[in-house]
Amino acid sequence: MELTIRPKSTIEQRVKTIQNWHRKELKSCVEPLIPKWEKIVGVKTTDWGIKRMKTKWGSCNIEAKRIWLNLELAKKPVECTEYIILHELNHLLVRNHNDRFVANMDRFMPKWRTTRDLLNSMPLADEAWN
Repeated sequence: MELTIRPKSTIEQRVKTIQNWHRKELKSCVEPLIPKWEKIVGVKTTDWGIKRMKTKWGSCNIEAKRIWLNLELAKKPVECTEYIILHELNHLLVRNHNDRFVANMDRFMPKWRTTRDLLNSMPLADEAWN
């Protein structure tokens, strides 16, 4: 990737430009995946969004039926994004990570553990900007 910037742009401006590009790319990736996995799981979100998270790949507000995806997923393989979407949609059926939650994951994505392990083997984010 080549970033073209104004000569006197700050590091913050450069970071924001890259983050905006990542957000656009992730959004275009996620838009068809949400309806795909909603159909498979049998649930419907009221809304979804992308935000920077320091400690999580995704989150779910069960009452509002809204899911959030970490902007850093833009830098990961698409199967990792699908895994997180499924994980968060599964929370609309089962609040906790109990046996029923795991059984749903096994049914909807039989190799989810491999994908989870791949995702968790990667850094959550690279915050070192020089």
